[in-house]
Amino acid sequence: MAGRLEGQVAIVTGAGRGFGRAIAAGLGAEGAAVALVARTAPQIEAAAGQLRAAGGRALAVPADVTAATDVARVVRDTERQLGAPTLLVSNAGVPGPFGPIWSVDADAWWAAQRLHILAPLLLLQAVLPGMTARGAGRVIIVSAIASRMAAPYLSAYCVGKIAQTRIAEEAALEARAHGVSVFAIDPGFVFTALAEETMLSPQAQRWLPGMVGRLRQKAAAPDRDADLARCARRCVELASGRYDALSGGYFELDDDLDARLRAAGAPH
Repeated sequence: MAGRLEGQVAIVTGAGRGFGRAIAAGLGAEGAAVALVARTAPQIEAAAGQLRAAGGRALAVPADVTAATDVARVVRDTERQLGAPTLLVSNAGVPGPFGPIWSVDADAWWAAQRLHILAPLLLLQAVLPGMTARGAGRVIIVSAIASRMAAPYLSAYCVGKIAQTRIAEEAALEARAHGVSVFAIDPGFVFTALAEETMLSPQAQRWLPGMVGRLRQKAAAPDRDADLARCARRCVELASGRYDALSGGYFELDDDLDARLRAAGAPH
């Protein structure tokens, strides 16, 4: 039986591990052809190989999504080998650096913003011209619950995530008339490799002991990976087109999208 995303072509960044890899697998399982993007070639090659072994179409594209030339190459390679992108999932991110804003390493802080802010901008500029010309397309930016809070010693992450949510909102307003929908999501809480790196960071241990403690608890929890599947399902739901009337919104995993549609007075 054909999947809900049969005929779609997706680009997923940060796809070598964690949420990105789970999202790519979920989209592929529903019939989408998937270009998996990350800097670490072996990881995305392995993930793409698993999708192909399951009968899907997948392409591994090593790239730095903060470099305009790399992003342009990702889109060109995807178009040439899989078809014109109909879906973008911008997922790459970093949690640090950690510490007081007056003493945190400025270069590391700015590098985090390049990944959180510049990368989605470059990706949007690469895919939206084609999507708007065709009158169809969807973008999902993986933000975080940190986008709606301020947390001490976590400024790089909080600033980057609130910027991502606003970028999604702005792009949605501008692209709506062209048939393109844009969403921001919180992916949930999972003990990923990135979470482990955070837990082991001396800076995180010094400045964010509460967060490190929660990560240790999650590492030992039986449901430590449960939100990977939930996040993948949420991306499939948004990619399906069922919730296009909610374009511009930011959603967490417990949000009821059907209730949001009813509240908006949209058909579903």
